[in-house]
Amino acid sequence: MTRKTVLQKSAKLRIGILYGGRSGEHDVSLCSAASVFSALDRNKYNVTAIGIDKDGRWHVQEKPEIIPDKDFGRKLALKKKGLWLVNHFEQKNKLHLYDTKNKNKEVVVDLVIPILHGTFGEDGTLQGLLELAMVPYVGADVTGSSVGMDKDIAKRLLNHAGIPVVPTVTVNKQRWQDDSKFIMKNVLEKLGLPLFVKPVCTGSSVGIKKVKKKESLAAAINFAFQFDTRVMIEEAIDCREIECAVLGNEHPAASILGEIIPSHEFYSYEAKYIDPEGAKLVIPAKTDMLLSAKIRMTALKGYMALGCSSMARVDFFLDKKTNKFYLNEINTIPGFTSISMYPKLWDATGLKYGDLLDKLIALALDRHKKKLGIKTESFLLNER
Repeated sequence: MTRKTVLQKSAKLRIGILYGGRSGEHDVSLCSAASVFSALDRNKYNVTAIGIDKDGRWHVQEKPEIIPDKDFGRKLALKKKGLWLVNHFEQKNKLHLYDTKNKNKEVVVDLVIPILHGTFGEDGTLQGLLELAMVPYVGADVTGSSVGMDKDIAKRLLNHAGIPVVPTVTVNKQRWQDDSKFIMKNVLEKLGLPLFVKPVCTGSSVGIKKVKKKESLAAAINFAFQFDTRVMIEEAIDCREIECAVLGNEHPAASILGEIIPSHEFYSYEAKYIDPEGAKLVIPAKTDMLLSAKIRMTALKGYMALGCSSMARVDFFLDKKTNKFYLNEINTIPGFTSISMYPKLWDATGLKYGDLLDKLIALALDRHKKKLGIKTESFLLNER
């Protein structure tokens, strides 16, 4: 066996886990990253943890450490050390990071797993950077990420595709400041009470309030505007919360269904992450076979309608009185802790956590290969 052959056989894919970030879901990301970092097979991959602090600075972790956390159980520590710069011009299809405070120490990554929930991680901005760098990455691409994050645009596209969504009103900050009384009057006439008020582009229930009295509506809207420049006001349905995990690119598959049963009034940030008794996960969800099949098919239809790829958790409301279901939202970087719904749904469907990560990496490489085959120059220029 030649030396070249030995090197080829021993080469491992260099995975970079991007976590942390500038959003309100920073700590949730650290928790998800701990699970992904632990589960990646070191016989297949060399794994680098790259933390992004709340100011947006990148920090390669020399010795990644999983530490206990009073709220999240455990998380991947984010140590701020060095001044790291990103360079994608050095070598195509690879991400190079240099520490300018440490003799330009270099770290090279072949593929990125973004575990960045919310703004500046799940909304297409990071995906755009990785596309420019020509680096393969796990998760939806720029289009799927940005559309999935924008609840207003997502609902319009879902409605256009014939998928039922809950009635809503969306208002921007300037309109609210100009004529808040008219907006509240219009909202109450159109949607009635109770209502949910939420920022358009956040996740993990950040900024959400449930409104039961009209006197509370203005305060809830002002609260939501702290997290975004647009706010969505939504009719509150007395419902069960049903979730489905979707996996794949051109031919996605849907998992069995799960149900979230919150002990709080709704599935708030506190219920999701802070209160250990905040919610109960029931897998499989207790629905009849025909209804379950319809919801799973709708999850796939919604996934395709929003241009998603790789993975997403698709969330539904199931009306307790009518048994009618509505697609609530699509999360393109769902929670990835060992107890999060997305990996638990696939585990119950027959795909273990480590195998799920392998599949996501394979999907990322496949999509990247196909994108590299796309021509970026006009055929007319080539004919000259």
